Amino acid sequence: MATPDPRLQATMGLVLLACLPGLLALFWLHGWGLLLNLLLCASAALLCEALLLRLRGEPGRAALADGSALVSAVLLAAALPTHAPWWLPMIAASVAIGIGKQAFGGVGRNLFNPAMVGYAFVLLSFPLQMNHWPGQAPGLSDSLQVVFGGGEQIDAWAQPTVLDGLRHNRSLTIDELFASHPGFGRVGGRDSEWVNLGFLLGGLFLLLRKVISWQTPAGLLAGLLLFSLLAWNGSGSDSNGSPLLHLFSGSTMLAAFFIATEPVSGPKAGLAKLFFGLGAGLLIYLIRTWGNYPDGTAFAILLMNLSVPALERLAAWRQQATT
Repeated sequence: MATPDPRLQATMGLVLLACLPGLLALFWLHGWGLLLNLLLCASAALLCEALLLRLRGEPGRAALADGSALVSAVLLAAALPTHAPWWLPMIAASVAIGIGKQAFGGVGRNLFNPAMVGYAFVLLSFPLQMNHWPGQAPGLSDSLQVVFGGGEQIDAWAQPTVLDGLRHNRSLTIDELFASHPGFGRVGGRDSEWVNLGFLLGGLFLLLRKVISWQTPAGLLAGLLLFSLLAWNGSGSDSNGSPLLHLFSGSTMLAAFFIATEPVSGPKAGLAKLFFGLGAGLLIYLIRTWGNYPDGTAFAILLMNLSVPALERLAAWRQQATT
C-alpha cells in the first residue's frame, strides 16, 4: 500500500498552521461564512481528488493524506467571498483540483497554481456572486440562510470593492475618500488591513521555518511597492493609491507568501523566483489600476506561471555568465 510522503505532509501541515492568523482575522471580520467556505472547499477538493484518482486507477489514500488538496482548498476559501452561495466554493475547489491539478497528472506536475485556476474560473463565470462580502459579521443562522439560500443577500463594501472604489473615484481626494468611505481603514481596506497583517505574520513563520524562500515574496512586495510608488501622485482625485494602500488591501500578503510561493508551478532558481515575484507585483498593480478586476492576484499569478520556463532559462544563462 502506498504511503504519503512524510516531508510533503510536514510541509503542508506547516502551511496550514501559518494560515491560521489570517484565517482568524477573516473569521473575526466576516463571521461564520469563512468556516462554511472552508468546509465546502475542503469537501469538494478531497472528493474530487479521490474520484479522479480512482478513475485513473491510482492509490488514493496516500495522495489524499499528503495534504496538498487541503492546502489548495484552504487558500481558495481564504480568497473567495465569505458569503457566496454554497455551490460557488464547491465549483471553484472542483475546478482547482480537477483542472488545475489532476488534469496535469496530480501533485508535483501542475503547470498552474491550482487554487488560482479555481478562483479565476468562478470569477469569470459568476462575477455577481463573487461580490458577496459582508460589511459586518452576521451570525451563524444568518450566514447559513445566505449561503444555502432563503436569506437576504449581503451587498456591502469590503476588501475587493475598496480597490474598485479607488479605481473608479473621479471626484474625491484620497483623504476625502478615506474619511467618507466605510470600506477604508487607516492605510488600506478597513478589513483587509488586519487580514493582510495576519497572513504577513504567517508568511514570516514560513520563512523562519524555511518552508518558502525569501525571493518570491520579497520580489512581489517590492514590485508592487515600486510601481505603486512610481505611479502615486499624492492625494488627488486621480490618484491610484499609496504604496501602503496597495500592500494592505486586497489579497496582497496572501498572494506574496502563500500563493506565489507554490513550489510546483513556480520557478526553482533563486533569481527566477525574484523575477517571478517582481512580475507578479507589477501585474497585480496594473490589473488593480487599469484592468477590469479590482484585485488581479489570480490573473497575475497564472500569467507568471506561463513565464516560468523563460525565467528558468534566464537564471541558468545568468549563472553561466558569472562562472
